[in-house]
Amino acid sequence: MQRQCSIQTDERLETVDITDTVNDLIPEDCAEGCCSVYVRHTTAGVVVQESEPRLRSDIETLLSGLVSDGGHAHDELDGNADSHLRATLLGSDVTVPVTDGELSLGTWGSILLVECDGPRTRKLTVTTLTATG
Repeated sequence: MQRQCSIQTDERLETVDITDTVNDLIPEDCAEGCCSVYVRHTTAGVVVQESEPRLRSDIETLLSGLVSDGGHAHDELDGNADSHLRATLLGSDVTVPVTDGELSLGTWGSILLVECDGPRTRKLTVTTLTATG
């Protein structure tokens, strides 16, 4: 089953915990299977990581340090090359097992949307496959 949702971001570079949103999109009849979360934009990413606020800030700081804000060839077009490059490092999707109808993340695991070019409204596609057998 495939469902869509939108997430509003508030900052140019920020992490948003979307775990509960994704869990709510898992169909009730899916006891076991897997769930794929895909962000439909080239300037945002999705990762599995701990959602502790200081670590989320550290992720933002890391991305800022790895990719400078300016001086990229693509900036001549629309000024957001840094956002595209940061999103490239992150990836656009994650897949998580579903067990007993919920995401089977580790003890501290969460699904984070990493906004690299906000604020924006981001669209996610959540695909759930149910195990049969």
